[in-house]
Amino acid sequence: MSDISLDDRVAAAAFRRLVEHLRLRRDVQNIDLMGETGFCRNCLADWVSEASDGALDRDQAREAVYGMPFADWKARYQQPATPEQLARMEASLGINAKAREEVRLDEALEESFPASDPPSLIEPGR
Repeated sequence: MSDISLDDRVAAAAFRRLVEHLRLRRDVQNIDLMGETGFCRNCLADWVSEASDGALDRDQAREAVYGMPFADWKARYQQPATPEQLARMEASLGINAKAREEVRLDEALEESFPASDPPSLIEPGR
């Protein structure tokens, strides 16, 4: 992983651009986003709600992301999901779960290294 971090101003500008882009691309279904990227507009709204520490509930966060109440967006733009779309989404969710588990394992390893290793492993010849 890179050590480069984004300051809040840059991150906020990029986030606003992403939201604007998702609002413009109403032709792209959430199920397709989930199948290809592992997240969708609803995920993004959930992250916004979580990041708000209770200032925005789920419906408010969805309205902020969609630019309208979710029920309105769903009625206007959401198409029924095909079996193929559902299968891609399920596979993508599995990839997400595996990636999260790998991160947890990596973090656990980083926390234990080198304290868990005996000197003979980290200092050969001892």
